[in-house]
Amino acid sequence: MNIAEYMLQIGKNARDAATILGRSNTQVKNAALAAIADELEAHQPELLAANAQDLAQGKANGLESAMLDRLTLNEKGIAGMIEGLRQVIALPDPIGCISDLHYRPAGFQVGKMRVPLGVVGIIYEARPNVTIDAASLCLKSGNATILRGGSEAIQSNQAIAKCIAAGLEKAGLPATAVQVIETTDRAAVGELIRMSKYVDVIIPRGGKSLIERISQEARVPVIKHLDGICHVYIDDKADLNKALQVAYNAKTQRYGTCNTMETLLVAKGIAAQILPILAEKYHATGVELRGCAETLKILPNITAANAADWDTEYLAPILSIKIVENIDEAIAHIRTHSSQHTESIITEDWDRGMRFLQEVDSSSVMVNASTRLADGFEYGLGAEIGISTDKFHARGPVGLEGLTSQKFIVLGNGHIRQ
Repeated sequence: MNIAEYMLQIGKNARDAATILGRSNTQVKNAALAAIADELEAHQPELLAANAQDLAQGKANGLESAMLDRLTLNEKGIAGMIEGLRQVIALPDPIGCISDLHYRPAGFQVGKMRVPLGVVGIIYEARPNVTIDAASLCLKSGNATILRGGSEAIQSNQAIAKCIAAGLEKAGLPATAVQVIETTDRAAVGELIRMSKYVDVIIPRGGKSLIERISQEARVPVIKHLDGICHVYIDDKADLNKALQVAYNAKTQRYGTCNTMETLLVAKGIAAQILPILAEKYHATGVELRGCAETLKILPNITAANAADWDTEYLAPILSIKIVENIDEAIAHIRTHSSQHTESIITEDWDRGMRFLQEVDSSSVMVNASTRLADGFEYGLGAEIGISTDKFHARGPVGLEGLTSQKFIVLGNGHIRQ
């Protein structure tokens, strides 16, 4: 396979498909999404068999447990993909919506219309469900998409791609509206991120090294986040039960995700009361604790944290704990070590909660809630194409609106500039 020629054809196909999608109405796009859901349901045995091949190969290649967890696709996962499609169908179609329409003194009207970005390239590792999440959101928002999944999920992604293509064709849309790259050759990624003539935006989802490479080498705009060093701060005015529930869930609900808590900050005034209870819960789940010097005074049997721990995304059952004097020190620590993904404060003090929301500069900031809620599905976006820690265009979970832009429109009646 000549990778350059192959990717050039992929790009041309996507651009042509984007033109068709851009003028397709909501009914057609929803019909395609429903047909894809039906295909997934009808071909569940083939999807599970393909995923089993990927898992077997991954284990043989020595993939880490966190990567295998992301790679796994079971009946529950397929049901979740189908539910995600149906949720996207139920979402309002943003394309064509006109806002801020107003008259100018000369008598003509000016407003903004929401439009697709065009062609979205998505590069991701391991998770087969991303293939459906990306396809559904791009399709509903009128974008063609080029998907390049990791080599470890090649069988799963190709099986899903067949379902997507069949669903698109049943709805009368080109199968090339969603293209899953068939080669595992890394040169395909290099071509994709340089195809500025055919690709309008790149969204990388994966490890820090992948995203850094894409950001450095791309000639196409990138929507990204490098890592998820998420914090929960338990204030000395926290409700004990809420604090225990949130801090436990934020770490243990799932380990290998970007919105999992990696550092727990605890106010000095409540540390001796809550840390022994939390430590017992964490130990029962197999979480390794690493603490600052003050934490070790309360939990002498845990590992001492070093400077690198505060800047590490573990994606594993490991948690760093730091005792801070107050909210000022907590916010200062977050400013220094956060990846600006998600942070949460547990407090019953309204002013402190509002201060935390204002001063912590992350894409999601929470009061009395688990960081694991920072997710497009949980936010009501239907699904997400990724989480952006950038500040321009899209920030936080990227759903339908994040995959669109706006253009100015003018409604006149023979108006000219004097």
